[in-house]
Amino acid sequence: MTAGSRCRAVPSRRRSRPRQTGRIASRESRSNRLNRLASATDTRNLIETAVTRFLDEVPALAPLKLVIGLELQARHDVQLYRVQLPGPKISKDIASDSKVTLTVQRARFNELATRGTVKDWEAAFANGEAKATGVDQILKLIAQVVARHQERGRTRRPTGAGTRQHH
Repeated sequence: MTAGSRCRAVPSRRRSRPRQTGRIASRESRSNRLNRLASATDTRNLIETAVTRFLDEVPALAPLKLVIGLELQARHDVQLYRVQLPGPKISKDIASDSKVTLTVQRARFNELATRGTVKDWEAAFANGEAKATGVDQILKLIAQVVARHQERGRTRRPTGAGTRQHH
Protein backbone atom coordinates (compact mmCIF):
# COMPACT_ATOMS: atom_id res chain seq x y z
CA MET A 1 0.00 0.00 0.00
CA THR A 2 1.16 3.42 -0.81
CA ALA A 3 0.72 6.47 1.35
CA GLY A 4 -1.99 7.93 -0.92
CA SER A 5 -4.13 4.81 -1.24
CA ARG A 6 -7.02 4.21 1.06
CA CYS A 7 -8.07 1.01 2.71
CA ARG A 8 -11.66 0.14 2.12
CA ALA A 9 -13.70 -2.00 4.48
CA VAL A 10 -15.50 -4.88 2.87
CA PRO A 11 -19.25 -4.39 3.37
CA SER A 12 -20.96 -7.05 5.41
CA ARG A 13 -24.06 -8.85 4.21
CA ARG A 14 -26.71 -6.40 3.16
CA ARG A 15 -30.26 -6.67 4.39
CA SER A 16 -32.93 -7.28 1.80
CA ARG A 17 -35.26 -4.78 3.50
CA PRO A 18 -34.40 -1.37 4.85
CA ARG A 19 -34.37 -1.27 8.61
CA GLN A 20 -37.42 0.38 10.18
CA THR A 21 -37.06 2.89 12.95
CA GLY A 22 -38.79 2.18 16.23
CA ARG A 23 -41.37 4.88 15.64
CA ILE A 24 -42.53 3.49 12.31
CA ALA A 25 -42.46 -0.09 13.53
CA SER A 26 -44.52 0.79 16.62
CA ARG A 27 -47.00 2.72 14.48
CA GLU A 28 -47.44 -0.29 12.22
CA SER A 29 -47.89 -2.71 15.11
CA ARG A 30 -50.33 -0.29 16.75
CA SER A 31 -52.38 -0.04 13.55
CA ASN A 32 -52.41 -3.84 13.24
CA ARG A 33 -53.73 -4.11 16.80
CA LEU A 34 -56.37 -1.46 16.12
CA ASN A 35 -57.46 -3.20 12.94
CA ARG A 36 -57.96 -6.40 14.88
CA LEU A 37 -60.07 -4.59 17.50
CA ALA A 38 -61.83 -2.23 15.13
CA SER A 39 -63.95 -4.71 13.22
CA ALA A 40 -67.66 -4.29 13.85
CA THR A 41 -68.23 -7.81 15.17
CA ASP A 42 -65.29 -7.55 17.58
CA THR A 43 -66.57 -4.23 18.88
CA ARG A 44 -70.07 -5.66 19.31
CA ASN A 45 -68.60 -8.58 21.26
CA LEU A 46 -66.58 -6.15 23.37
CA ILE A 47 -69.69 -4.07 24.12
CA GLU A 48 -71.65 -7.21 24.97
CA THR A 49 -68.84 -8.28 27.30
CA ALA A 50 -68.87 -4.90 29.03
CA VAL A 51 -72.64 -4.91 29.50
CA THR A 52 -72.71 -8.51 30.69
CA ARG A 53 -69.87 -7.98 33.18
CA PHE A 54 -71.53 -4.82 34.55
CA LEU A 55 -74.95 -6.47 34.90
CA ASP A 56 -73.40 -9.55 36.51
CA GLU A 57 -71.90 -7.28 39.14
CA VAL A 58 -75.08 -5.19 39.59
CA PRO A 59 -77.92 -7.64 38.82
CA ALA A 60 -80.62 -5.21 39.99
CA LEU A 61 -80.14 -3.28 36.72
CA ALA A 62 -80.69 -6.37 34.52
CA PRO A 63 -84.48 -5.95 34.07
CA LEU A 64 -84.12 -2.24 33.18
CA LYS A 65 -85.59 -1.44 29.77
CA LEU A 66 -83.31 1.19 28.27
CA VAL A 67 -81.71 2.28 25.01
CA ILE A 68 -78.17 3.61 25.38
CA GLY A 69 -76.20 5.50 22.79
CA LEU A 70 -72.53 4.58 23.01
CA GLU A 71 -69.89 6.88 21.54
CA LEU A 72 -66.44 5.32 21.31
CA GLN A 73 -63.94 8.07 20.60
CA ALA A 74 -60.59 7.39 19.00
CA ARG A 75 -58.00 9.91 17.88
CA HIS A 76 -59.76 11.04 14.69
CA ASP A 77 -62.86 8.90 14.73
CA VAL A 78 -66.06 8.40 16.69
CA GLN A 79 -67.96 5.13 16.45
CA LEU A 80 -71.64 5.22 17.37
CA TYR A 81 -73.50 2.21 18.73
CA ARG A 82 -77.02 1.59 19.91
CA VAL A 83 -77.32 -0.71 22.92
CA GLN A 84 -80.76 -1.94 23.91
CA LEU A 85 -81.42 -3.49 27.31
CA PRO A 86 -82.43 -6.07 28.34
CA GLY A 87 -80.44 -8.18 26.01
CA PRO A 88 -78.16 -6.55 25.11
CA LYS A 89 -79.04 -5.93 21.49
CA ILE A 90 -76.18 -4.04 19.87
CA SER A 91 -76.12 -2.33 16.50
CA LYS A 92 -73.71 0.09 14.86
CA ASP A 93 -76.15 2.92 14.45
CA ILE A 94 -77.12 6.34 15.77
CA ALA A 95 -79.29 5.77 18.81
CA SER A 96 -81.88 8.46 18.13
CA ASP A 97 -84.25 6.87 20.66
CA SER A 98 -81.67 6.65 23.46
CA LYS A 99 -82.41 7.94 26.93
CA VAL A 100 -78.73 7.86 27.95
CA THR A 101 -75.59 8.54 25.95
CA LEU A 102 -72.30 7.14 27.17
CA THR A 103 -69.09 8.68 25.79
CA VAL A 104 -65.79 6.87 26.38
CA GLN A 105 -62.32 6.95 24.82
CA ARG A 106 -61.91 3.76 22.80
CA ALA A 107 -58.71 2.61 24.53
CA ARG A 108 -60.21 3.13 27.99
CA PHE A 109 -63.41 1.33 26.96
CA ASN A 110 -61.38 -1.66 25.81
CA GLU A 111 -59.79 -1.87 29.28
CA LEU A 112 -63.07 -1.41 31.12
CA ALA A 113 -64.89 -3.95 28.97
CA THR A 114 -62.36 -6.72 29.48
CA ARG A 115 -61.09 -6.12 33.02
CA GLY A 116 -63.17 -3.33 34.54
CA THR A 117 -65.33 -3.58 37.62
CA VAL A 118 -68.01 -1.18 38.81
CA LYS A 119 -65.33 0.62 40.84
CA ASP A 120 -63.24 1.04 37.68
CA TRP A 121 -66.24 2.49 35.84
CA GLU A 122 -66.86 4.90 38.72
CA ALA A 123 -63.23 5.99 38.62
CA ALA A 124 -63.49 6.55 34.86
CA PHE A 125 -66.52 8.81 35.40
CA ALA A 126 -64.82 10.63 38.28
CA ASN A 127 -61.66 11.23 36.22
CA GLY A 128 -63.57 12.42 33.15
CA GLU A 129 -62.55 9.39 31.05
CA ALA A 130 -66.20 8.47 30.64
CA LYS A 131 -69.24 10.71 30.50
CA ALA A 132 -72.96 9.95 30.70
CA THR A 133 -75.63 12.36 29.53
CA GLY A 134 -79.35 12.00 29.14
CA VAL A 135 -82.51 11.92 31.21
CA ASP A 136 -81.57 12.92 34.77
CA GLN A 137 -84.09 10.57 36.39
CA ILE A 138 -82.58 7.54 34.65
CA LEU A 139 -79.00 8.60 35.42
CA LYS A 140 -79.92 9.11 39.08
CA LEU A 141 -81.72 5.75 39.20
CA ILE A 142 -78.66 3.93 37.84
CA ALA A 143 -76.36 5.80 40.26
CA GLN A 144 -78.62 4.93 43.22
CA VAL A 145 -78.85 1.25 42.30
CA VAL A 146 -75.06 1.03 41.91
CA ALA A 147 -74.50 2.88 45.21
CA ARG A 148 -76.93 0.57 47.07
CA HIS A 149 -75.28 -2.48 45.57
CA GLN A 150 -71.86 -1.31 46.69
CA GLU A 151 -73.18 -0.43 50.15
CA ARG A 152 -74.59 -3.94 50.51
CA GLY A 153 -71.21 -5.32 49.50
CA ARG A 154 -69.42 -3.26 52.14
CA THR A 155 -71.82 -4.12 54.98
CA ARG A 156 -72.19 -7.79 54.14
CA ARG A 157 -71.07 -9.92 57.04
CA PRO A 158 -68.87 -12.91 56.44
CA THR A 159 -70.68 -16.21 56.87
CA GLY A 160 -69.20 -19.37 58.24
CA ALA A 161 -68.76 -21.46 61.33
CA GLY A 162 -66.41 -19.06 63.09
CA THR A 163 -68.65 -16.00 62.93
CA ARG A 164 -71.32 -17.00 65.43
CA GLN A 165 -70.82 -16.44 69.08
CA HIS A 166 -72.41 -18.79 71.58
CA HIS A 167 -73.13 -17.54 75.09
